[in-house]
Amino acid sequence: MYATGEEETVADAEYVNIWMRPERPARGPKPVYSRAQITEAAIRIADAEGLEAATMRRIAAEIGAGAMSLYRYVPSRDDLVELMADRLMGEIDVTGMPSGDWRADLTRYADGLRAMWLRHPWIATVQRSLPSFGPNQLLLIERLMGVLDVFVPIDENLGLVAMLNSYVEGTVREEISSAREFRRSGLSESEWMARSYPYVDRLVKSGEYPIFTKIVMEARQPHLSRDDQFWYGLRRVLDCIAAALPSTAESSMPAHREGREEQDGPGQARSRPSERASKAK
Repeated sequence: MYATGEEETVADAEYVNIWMRPERPARGPKPVYSRAQITEAAIRIADAEGLEAATMRRIAAEIGAGAMSLYRYVPSRDDLVELMADRLMGEIDVTGMPSGDWRADLTRYADGLRAMWLRHPWIATVQRSLPSFGPNQLLLIERLMGVLDVFVPIDENLGLVAMLNSYVEGTVREEISSAREFRRSGLSESEWMARSYPYVDRLVKSGEYPIFTKIVMEARQPHLSRDDQFWYGLRRVLDCIAAALPSTAESSMPAHREGREEQDGPGQARSRPSERASKAK
C-alpha cells in the first residue's frame, strides 16, 4: 500500500487488496467506467497539478462521473494511489530482460526508472510502506531480479537491487526537489551561485575549510549536468554490484557493453530516455 497522508475510505469497508477485487462486480449493472480510465485521469491531473489535486471529486469531473460512483471501482484513496503507482511502473521498459548482459539490463532499468520519475515528479511525494504487488510491479520483479538470479542467491539479489533502486530514487528525488526549490525562488542555478559567491569567497579566503575550498576550486562534479552526474554515479554503483558477482558474470559479457566506453568522461553516451525527460522538465 502507499500512504499519502490523506484518507478517503469507504466507511466500515473490510480491507481487501485492490488486486483481489474483481474489475466488474458479479451482480448489478454493467460498469460504465474502468479502473484504467480512472487511473489515467488521476495521473493526468497529478502530472498537471500535483498528487494532492487528484481527488475523487476532481477525477469524477474529468471523466464526467459522480464522485461517489467512483468508489464502486476504487474503494479508497490508498487504492487509487496504488493503481497510479503501478501504472507508472509499466512505463519502465524491461522487455527482453534478462538479456544475458546484466550491466546493460540494469543500466536500461535505471535509466527507465529515472525517466519515469522525471515525467511524473509527484511520485516523489508518495510514501511507500507496504506494496501490494500490482501486475506491473510483479513484472518488474520477475524481469529485473531475473537479471542477477543466475549469479547470486535471492537475499544477495534483493540487497543489490535495493542498492540500485536507492541510488536512482535518491538521486532523482534530490533532482526533483532542487528543481522545485529553484522554481520557488525564481532564480536560475547560475543566478543562485552568483548570489552565494560573496559568502563562499569569504569561506575560501578564511583558510579554515580546506576540503570545502578544494571542492570549490578543484571539483568538476558540481559543474556537471544532472545527466552526467547521474551516469557517473550509476557506473560506480554497477561496479559495486560487479564486485558482488562471480567473475564469470563479467567475463561472459561483451567488452563494449560493460560501460567501459563511458569511463573516459561524461557526456559521451547517446541520448537516453531519462536525459530527454530531464531536458523536457
